[in-house]
Amino acid sequence: MTQPPRPVVKGPEPEHPPDIHPVRTRASRGTAVAVLAVLAVAATLVAGIGLGARPLPPGEVVHILLHPGEQAFDTHVLWTERIPRTFLGLAVGAALGASGLIMQALTANPLADPGILGVEQGASMFVVLGIMFLGVTDAGGYFWLALLGSSVAATLVYLIGTRTDAGSSAVGLVLAGVALAAVMSSLITLLVVRDKEAFAHLRFWSVGQLTGRAEVLSQVMPFVIVGLLLALPLGRTLNILGLGDETARALGVRVERARLTAAAVAVLLCAAATAAVGPVAFVGLVAAHCARLLVGPDHRWSLPVSMAAGAVLLTGADTAGRLVLDHGEVQVGLMTAVVGTPFFVWLARRRDLVRM
Repeated sequence: MTQPPRPVVKGPEPEHPPDIHPVRTRASRGTAVAVLAVLAVAATLVAGIGLGARPLPPGEVVHILLHPGEQAFDTHVLWTERIPRTFLGLAVGAALGASGLIMQALTANPLADPGILGVEQGASMFVVLGIMFLGVTDAGGYFWLALLGSSVAATLVYLIGTRTDAGSSAVGLVLAGVALAAVMSSLITLLVVRDKEAFAHLRFWSVGQLTGRAEVLSQVMPFVIVGLLLALPLGRTLNILGLGDETARALGVRVERARLTAAAVAVLLCAAATAAVGPVAFVGLVAAHCARLLVGPDHRWSLPVSMAAGAVLLTGADTAGRLVLDHGEVQVGLMTAVVGTPFFVWLARRRDLVRM
């Protein structure tokens, strides 16, 4: 006798099937933002070359680029001022953007800026000493003095910060940087108020400007290129360090070595940028947060986007500073302060919205 077939009992279907493509979605978003970032950098480059107190039509810019040997005033302006100045702005902005993101990741402080480790004050200190005792008065000399001062200040901050009982190495570095910056600022004030010539030369360097700094482009570019190439592979390491020291060690990362390497890259970038154009505030802060807002907290994506955001911000601010006045221009350090100060206040009030 044939038995009837048994009914097939189906289990309950899941209400929300799991998303099997989160990584692919994140990568697609990061790729799209990266393409837009490259286009924004290209647009900023074109605007920086063509716009200014003497605007140059696109057709004339192309003609000058194709015929660089012509003895015309516009040709001279373009090749000796506009082009080097724009490329310097892009390089310095990218360096500050990467430096700001790395420093925020290392210190776990969303309000951190490249000046937090006393780098800018160290650069200023050595520039003052060079002016007073070595007679240095040109931008090229300022560059090497500021680079040396930045490196010395960062080394002192690391030696002091890693030996303080502040609960964590990140907090120790922040405290050491703030303390050293305060001491150096006081010493700089004490020195320059007694020497009018030193004050005049320091004021020219410390205002933060791209005007008259074209000659340092060839000097700063090797440092910036090396720093950016060293920074790009740090995304995965910063992600792991963000999980905590114990978790990072469990994953096979040598925490102290990784933190020191990342800090050294950040200092190299910030030192080169500060030495080239003087202290420029808020670029690293704003660029880092813009990158996180666009691609999220994954440093493998936010780090290159922060470089592009810093380049666009600094070069765009410099271009805008040439246009806001009928005669003369506003220096880029003042323009970035106008943008960065309200952003800093908003961030300080709503830092709970910032994902590190």
